[in-house]
Amino acid sequence: MTLSPEDRRRRAHEALDRLHERVLAHDMDGFADVFAPGGVMEFPFAPPGWPILRGREAVREYTDNVDITAITSQTRHETTDPDVLIVEWEVDGTALRTGLPYRMRYVNVVRVGAEGIESLRDYWSPLAAGHALGRLRELVAMQEGAQ
Repeated sequence: MTLSPEDRRRRAHEALDRLHERVLAHDMDGFADVFAPGGVMEFPFAPPGWPILRGREAVREYTDNVDITAITSQTRHETTDPDVLIVEWEVDGTALRTGLPYRMRYVNVVRVGAEGIESLRDYWSPLAAGHALGRLRELVAMQEGAQ
């Protein structure tokens, strides 16, 4: 069955809604289930050596050490491709390892297909994350090792 562009756009928004609901519910299995079986999650601004998650099960196994308690802002940008959304969002929470407040801004480029999210490119600040997570030195070392 071929969906209209409007239905494809609605499907993309609904997938993103489910993804954000799962983040706030701390349901990482449900988060992974929003992805297509072969979906990919990558972190283009991460230091070298950061994983690219290939497949729903790799997304499921990825551990994020953050307790996100709120999405404090969100702006969605539709593109000329009805399957693709660009999302700017900010979250509040706590870094579990350090107990430090975690406030992070993200830009995501999300492509959704018939089976769920096919790709999610997650752009964030490694410096801000490294500080909050107590991994700043590790992230700097990863960057220096790549040069």
